[in-house]
Amino acid sequence: MLHDGNGWVEDHQGRRHWGRFGAAGLLVVDRRGPGTPVVLLQHRATWTADGGTWGIPGGARDSHEDAVAAALREAHEETGLPADAVHVHDDPLVDDRGGWSYTTVLGTLVADVTLVVEAESEALGWVPVDEVEQRLLHPGFARTWPVLRARLGLSG
Repeated sequence: MLHDGNGWVEDHQGRRHWGRFGAAGLLVVDRRGPGTPVVLLQHRATWTADGGTWGIPGGARDSHEDAVAAALREAHEETGLPADAVHVHDDPLVDDRGGWSYTTVLGTLVADVTLVVEAESEALGWVPVDEVEQRLLHPGFARTWPVLRARLGLSG
């Protein structure tokens, strides 16, 4: 059922998280241009959880979805990014919080796209890899960024 994953849950530590069945997001890198690769970041709307921070498009998984399907759906809903414009990698990062998890799906942009800023975003941007840490990052994304950067082969 579409959007049946929306809702708050508590992990085994009593911390609240959005997504009844966990959550997933999509970290997309574009290596096609000259110079430093860029990643797609979303400046989260202030009314969202951890609003005002920068992170990746993502959100609650629905009961029928795996992490890849959820990440691609959420990225499309929040940015207009079509699933066929991304080559999905086989090595997602699962941040298990004990009773709740967030899966970051990694991908490479393979086609030109036009992004659309939707209600859950203040802005979207292709950010050079070396400038990501200069942004006020979503706490979960900030914690995993060094590992994600290494997995994408973008270590500096």
